[in-house]
Amino acid sequence: MRESILHYVWQHKLFIAQQLFTTEGEPVAVIDVGKHNTDAGPDFFNAKIRIGETLWAGNVEIHTRSTDWHKHSHHSDKAYNSVILHVVSEVDGEIFRADGAKIPQLALVYPKHIAENYDQLITEQKWIPCGDKIAAVPGIVIESWKNALLTERLEQKMQAITTLLTESQQHWEEAFYITLARNFGFGTNSQAFESLAKSIPLSVLGKHKDQLFQLEALLFGQAGLLTNEATDEYSARLKQEYSFLKAKFNLQPMTGSQWKLLRLRPDNFPHVRIAQFASLIHLSSKLFSKIVDKPEIEYLCSIFVCEPSDYWKRHYLFAHESPTSDKKLGTQSINIILINTVVPFLFCYAQQKNIQLLKDKALQLLEQLPSERNAIITAWQKLGISSATAYDSQALLHLKKQYCDDKKCLRCRIGHKVLTS
Repeated sequence: MRESILHYVWQHKLFIAQQLFTTEGEPVAVIDVGKHNTDAGPDFFNAKIRIGETLWAGNVEIHTRSTDWHKHSHHSDKAYNSVILHVVSEVDGEIFRADGAKIPQLALVYPKHIAENYDQLITEQKWIPCGDKIAAVPGIVIESWKNALLTERLEQKMQAITTLLTESQQHWEEAFYITLARNFGFGTNSQAFESLAKSIPLSVLGKHKDQLFQLEALLFGQAGLLTNEATDEYSARLKQEYSFLKAKFNLQPMTGSQWKLLRLRPDNFPHVRIAQFASLIHLSSKLFSKIVDKPEIEYLCSIFVCEPSDYWKRHYLFAHESPTSDKKLGTQSINIILINTVVPFLFCYAQQKNIQLLKDKALQLLEQLPSERNAIITAWQKLGISSATAYDSQALLHLKKQYCDDKKCLRCRIGHKVLTS
């Protein structure tokens, strides 16, 4: 019997109350299971339990077997002197506190099907453990769980934003610039784009924002994509300009090998994305401030419509001419940037500044944006779980990556429904 299932049964009061007795035969009435402790110390704090005629208030420790108490050295740890009940699956010995006092023990009794369902879930090798059972879960359970999942996902993203704010001395525009750059990598080149942004401060780009060519020189140079040998007139001019700017600002470029092209469509080549990013910086000023001032979806979509310079309309790589094509950032790409950059930043800013209206607006944006389209969302839809908006898709992505992949069924509301049915 896994200890985790005992924690779960205890926390959610799924035990059979009429069959709870200590090893001494005294009846046990659980008034309050206590607060689950995820740090060091007893498993549940501040429980209230009646043992026989006596009402106890204190902590509860849970193990698979009684002897685990000694294996974990709790008998010599004063932090466990406050334990009033030892809950186990198998009683195989008596236990004592560090002060020598004997601790009552309870062999937990609960419905057999809970353990059977759990064992089936964690041994399943399907895309998600409950894949063949999720259709029976009421829609209201799934929808309410989506709301909680989305909040978790935004809080997770806020942690990354808070770290960037600390690194930039609470400079919101700088932190936004770095996150925006990362998301211009669209997964494959996200880490490389973040490294690029961190290698050249926004203030340096700001000094040359009126000159698109200089911005391109700075970004392509820092990206390590200007080779030693000039390949055409354009790249030779970029290299010459970068050489001057590099010395002026004492810049250290990245290694060009960090960028990936394998299995990418040409429109997603890093050269094209960097050119688009340069255009965005060229056309915008204090971008995050504008977003905070006017968080309307039509306006937000319009400010991210960035078109690279003429050279990149005829190229995907340096010196490799291709048929002329419009290489503006597409609608789907803009939506991804709004979902992964704009919304989390608005939500984080609203949280820190205590602006509930702006926080609500951030969530409304997710409801206005269409669902993301990727393999994970397609797989959910095949299981009958709909995803109409970005609000849905963000929640479902979080569910798959943070719960299903790690089989955290005991912490999932859908898993809870499956386990107890």
